[in-house]
Amino acid sequence: MTSAPPKASTILASLGQAAFVWDITTDIITWSDHAGAVFSDIPKASLAKGSEFSRLIEPVRMIRSDALANSPPAHGAEGAPYRIEYGVRTSSSEPMLWVEETGRWFAGPDGRPLRAHGIVRINNERHAREEQLLKLSRHDPLTGELNRTHLMASLAEAIEEATRFRTSCAFMLIGIDHLARINDAFGFDVADAVISEVARRLRSRLRGGDVLGRFSGNKFGLILKNCTVDDINVAAERFLAGIRDEVVPTQSGPVSVTASIGAVSVPRYARSANEAINRAHETLDMAKRRRAGSFSVWRPNVERDAQRRVNIRVTDEIVTALNERRIVMAFEPVVEAGSRDTAFYECLIRMEQDDGQVLLAPDIVPVAEKLGLIRLVDHRVLELVVAELAVSPNVQLSLNISPDTTMDPDWWSSIESLMRAHPGVAERLIVEITETVAIQDVDDLRGFVARLKNFGSRIAIDDFGAGYTSFRNLRKLGVDIVKIDGAFVQNVARSADDRAFVHTLIDLARRLQIKTVAEWVQDEEAAIMLRDWGCDYIQGRLIGLASSERPWGAPAADMLPAANNP
Repeated sequence: MTSAPPKASTILASLGQAAFVWDITTDIITWSDHAGAVFSDIPKASLAKGSEFSRLIEPVRMIRSDALANSPPAHGAEGAPYRIEYGVRTSSSEPMLWVEETGRWFAGPDGRPLRAHGIVRINNERHAREEQLLKLSRHDPLTGELNRTHLMASLAEAIEEATRFRTSCAFMLIGIDHLARINDAFGFDVADAVISEVARRLRSRLRGGDVLGRFSGNKFGLILKNCTVDDINVAAERFLAGIRDEVVPTQSGPVSVTASIGAVSVPRYARSANEAINRAHETLDMAKRRRAGSFSVWRPNVERDAQRRVNIRVTDEIVTALNERRIVMAFEPVVEAGSRDTAFYECLIRMEQDDGQVLLAPDIVPVAEKLGLIRLVDHRVLELVVAELAVSPNVQLSLNISPDTTMDPDWWSSIESLMRAHPGVAERLIVEITETVAIQDVDDLRGFVARLKNFGSRIAIDDFGAGYTSFRNLRKLGVDIVKIDGAFVQNVARSADDRAFVHTLIDLARRLQIKTVAEWVQDEEAAIMLRDWGCDYIQGRLIGLASSERPWGAPAADMLPAANNP
């Protein structure tokens, strides 16, 4: 005996669907036989009428009626299609049922909806997927907190709200200290566990209404609503203590963690999200420089603001001077300590201004290094020095390069092309590297020194004694000259400590067959003392300070081809 095919209502029920006809005039809804199986937790009375069913709908209870009223007019026997989605909740304790309703409605003689029929389908899985995608678009996947984009949006809203209602709030940047060390020591999994635990500890110490987000790899942003300047200090200590007081358990064992905080009161000291972030970042850097695990809050500083205005002005002037060829050289003689014959000239940067004034290297180089312009400046200085050497075959010159230039591939390309274009120049070039560069990565610097020496150039370590370079590293690097920091030389005739230090440096350098230059030599007494100790060269006020005039009387060097210019 052949079994009867299943009813359409049975098939719909198995798919989580139910059909209905809604007589809008009487408000009665007639459902297919298995509607109860689809809406198992909803009483039949709540399904019998449109008004009763609408009481269960969230978030807009008139959504079904609105869908009919707002859809195109229904003409003809086919009616007008509509499609809506809504949630149905039977009680506050029950999870939401998400419903997709597709149907058609038909108009009466007056054009108003008379009846509607269609199918409802439970679609919790799709809604869950959409909710998850929405969450991922707004939240950091590791910590579950707001991502940077939405943190900044929340900060902008908080500032606007505080401005409108004349309240105050605070923005904090919390940076996990030494996270890179944790990465290196234990691996990224442990570092991720630390980040997640720090986020959890911060979250547990927030008040209602406060906002937490992950700003970057090791930084979190906090928006503290209704937070005065005095409250900031209390809150900061609460967060710092919560992070440092207990070790973080990880799969590799317990890890001790501290964090530093930079904060700014808004809108008092920051009128926009970008301004708040910049100032919080600035104070976070200040806190980290002071010591790990500390806190700093942004306050107005007249000197700092004035210096920034100067930086902006000097930056613009540097770029303009580079474009207009107003970066020039001054030449300071370095002489043999015994004969006082000139050995070479140190090239020092100068910048000619429109008003005729000249900026010296201490006014230019620190700003150029801080703002990322030093690479362009060093390229121009290299061109000028090589041009001078090319037209003055009897002159030896030294140039200083910044830390970043030692690893700049473009600088290497420039020097290689210049050396090929001007044979014999490299042997008369001395490249000075500051000692602070030399001690950062000796192995990388060895490659830099070796390439220069292959050209035939000599290498000098500048400001020697100010850092911690050992003589063993000097021998490993193969440098030709050490220039003793002038801070130890200028008072050598009057300071027993300076005499002992400088004498020792000269003696050790001579044993390693490294030439020595004493900088900032002020008087004849010091010059004789240095000569007697075996110092090879001296420079400074006694010998003559830097001058833009070429002491060797050579004509001004022609500009090099434009292709090599910045």
